[in-house]
Amino acid sequence: MWTEEAGATAEAQESGIRNKSSSFSQIPVVGVVTEDDEAQGVFKPMDLNRVIKLLEETDKDGLEEKQLKFVKKLVQCYQNGLPLRDLAQIFKILNLCAGKIKNQPHFIESAYDIIKLCGLPFLKKKVSDEITYAEDTANSIALLGDLMKIPSSELRIQICKCIVDFYHAEPPKKHIPGYQQASSSYKIQMAEVGGLAKTMVQSMTLLENQLVEKLWVLKVLQHLSTSEVNCTIMMKAQAASGICTHLNDPDPSGQLLFRSSEILWNLLEKSSKEEVIQQLSNLECLLALKEVFKNLFMRGFSHYDRQLRNDILVITTIIAQNPEAPMIECGFTKDLILFATFNEVKSQNLLVKGLKLSNSYEDFELKKLLFNVIVILCKDLPTVQLLIDGQVILALFTYVKKPEKQKIIDWSAAQYEELQLHAIATLSSVAPLLIEEYMSCQGNARVLAFLEWCESEDPFFSHGNSFHGTGGRGNKFAQMRYSLRLLRAMVYLEDETVNKDLCEKGTIQQMIGIFKNIISKPNEKEEAIVLEIQSDILLILSGLCENHIQRKEIFGTEGVDIVLHVMKTDPRKLQSGLGYNVLLFSTLDSIWCCILGCYPSEDYFLEKEGIFLLLDLLALNQKKFCNLILGIMVEFCDNPKTAAHVNAWQGKKDQTAASLLIKLWRKEEKELGVKRDKNRKIIDTKKPLFTSFQEEQKIIPLPANCPSIAVMDVSENIRAKIYAILGKLDFENLPGLSAEDFVTLCIIHRYLDFKIQATHKQRELANKSWENFLARTSNAKTLKKAKRLQEKAIEASRHHKRPQNAIFHQTDIKGLNTTVPSGGVVTVESTPARLVGGPLADTDIALKKLPIRGGALQRVKAVKIVDTPKKSIPT
Repeated sequence: MWTEEAGATAEAQESGIRNKSSSFSQIPVVGVVTEDDEAQGVFKPMDLNRVIKLLEETDKDGLEEKQLKFVKKLVQCYQNGLPLRDLAQIFKILNLCAGKIKNQPHFIESAYDIIKLCGLPFLKKKVSDEITYAEDTANSIALLGDLMKIPSSELRIQICKCIVDFYHAEPPKKHIPGYQQASSSYKIQMAEVGGLAKTMVQSMTLLENQLVEKLWVLKVLQHLSTSEVNCTIMMKAQAASGICTHLNDPDPSGQLLFRSSEILWNLLEKSSKEEVIQQLSNLECLLALKEVFKNLFMRGFSHYDRQLRNDILVITTIIAQNPEAPMIECGFTKDLILFATFNEVKSQNLLVKGLKLSNSYEDFELKKLLFNVIVILCKDLPTVQLLIDGQVILALFTYVKKPEKQKIIDWSAAQYEELQLHAIATLSSVAPLLIEEYMSCQGNARVLAFLEWCESEDPFFSHGNSFHGTGGRGNKFAQMRYSLRLLRAMVYLEDETVNKDLCEKGTIQQMIGIFKNIISKPNEKEEAIVLEIQSDILLILSGLCENHIQRKEIFGTEGVDIVLHVMKTDPRKLQSGLGYNVLLFSTLDSIWCCILGCYPSEDYFLEKEGIFLLLDLLALNQKKFCNLILGIMVEFCDNPKTAAHVNAWQGKKDQTAASLLIKLWRKEEKELGVKRDKNRKIIDTKKPLFTSFQEEQKIIPLPANCPSIAVMDVSENIRAKIYAILGKLDFENLPGLSAEDFVTLCIIHRYLDFKIQATHKQRELANKSWENFLARTSNAKTLKKAKRLQEKAIEASRHHKRPQNAIFHQTDIKGLNTTVPSGGVVTVESTPARLVGGPLADTDIALKKLPIRGGALQRVKAVKIVDTPKKSIPT
């Protein structure tokens, strides 16, 4: 840094050189101008340390005027930018000026001028300066937020303008030789490092009634919130709740709402979404959002107002995902339901009186957002009554019909189609919660009639532009897809009223008809959608027919035919990823629910070589299907005609069904880690069926309603099912078996015996436990030994390291001669009546003279009890 003393020394040295050189011959001297000399032409010489020292001085006459003069000179010196190397000193000067404002108001102008300099470019002399002075720069910028505490409107606004300029960097007004402008993002990065966002959020509390300053701070926060780092800082400073609660503050310009909503959006997107939602999930924030949304919904007519209204609704929808948010308590849920349904259901509510939606893009988006928020809200069960009061089911069903010209709103064809699909998708979530309302609206009849139109040949040129319209361009697949989803959701409630009504309306025949119609018109272009439709049809049929023989008879041979058609699908398609796997699962489920138990359908299935198709699928060795297929095979084997079909089947390389089943057994045992030798014989005769998983499995306490590990072992692995199938075939005269197969077959044959063996072991353990109990009760030494072992085990189970200052409570009961752990509940057996004289006898035994006769207590009639005088009870 250039100083006055250094300048004087340089002049003296130059004078000495001139005097000395004059004694020699005159040699011309060429002056060289360096970059530092040029820079000094731009940055006038200024001793910043001297300015700091001057500002730190007090109690001198004329000191304030001198201080202000030097600060003014400093401002003039740095009119073209602030070098990074001088930044720490300049901000120290700024801080000293700010500290004097309270007692010396003239320093406001000085602080204002220095802050204004901060909007100028930061300059670096070396490339490394950005790293070298990073800490000084971050601390300096952080100081700007602290200066917001000074109660000066002009100063606060200038600070905000300065920070906003960080995001709109301009090149230096004049090129400064030897200096370069710091990178355009440098100030922004240093603001993040210094935590400027936190102090700016905190400054909002100082500006409750100062609209202009508040708008400037919001503008700053809007810029700062474009960074994930700043959003995280702001979130931790409770920015979301602080900003949201003031959404309704009066602001004629409309900037407050716009900037606040933008900040909330950024916080949700760029910081912890869960934490921001938690901050906004309070009554004060939701009331503010509710009032803002209502005002915009009822009085917002401009494009800008409608856009802002939709943004507020999206933020509300995100908050509503939190079940702890008091949406119902603040009345927001009720208003949202009203706004979602007032066009379809007439309402006398003053909020919607005279309101009308247009077919503008914003109103169209609003309608979809309202459908979406209903889906979110219905997840909170207390909302159900509000959905009933708002007639939501009736409103949504107005879209479940053949498209026709609208009377209320002239939606375009594409808009109406998208709203129709969205309404049906919404019904799939809401209708299962409101069964009575669904039935009162003739929901089943409406959906079946709509499906009939979907299947018809009526000309309909769908657009398929929306998310819900995927795969539905030029056809009715999208409408059919969402209608079937709705029916599937209702059927799987297992509500007999709904399912009976569906069957009475011919749903089973209609579903089979739709399936056959789809098969007759293959559509490879929309194959994935078609497969989903087929899967849903089969699942609906399964839900309707399960445990109902009459409905299985209605399913009949036509239903069996569509099942067989799916089973004949090329196995290579199962790996296509289009949905053939799901379709096959649905098909196997329909065999279980719609065919098994109905003998005519079973016989028809067998006649059409259905068992062959099942074994073909089993031979594919797809583990995800094996368990289900084998379960179906077990049930089919109850039909006496099945055995012949099983024995007649031949797979690749003339493989028989018995060979296939034995092969699957061996594969299962290998995966489970059952011990066998190279010839597949039993190694551990004590545990012939024990798996490696069972050996590693620790004892885990399970609730009473959970199946035990042993039960899960039987249900999850396929060995029990293979045993059952081969058992139905009598384990005899099985064709196509090798020597290894016969060895495995012997093990399978004894499967149940090996499982009884486990039962015997349990009985032995129970007997041993009983013998130990008898020994303890009949021998004092054995009892004492058992007690010592019990105490030792209890002590070993305790934690020996105790936390400091912890209070230890003794739980043992001293002198207790039992080996059974005592608990909080004690069972007391009643004393026999012959000893106490019956239930109506006087029980005040302690006051009587009770002689001992033969060791038993006997009642003495001679004792008279004198009543004690009654004491008065104070009122």
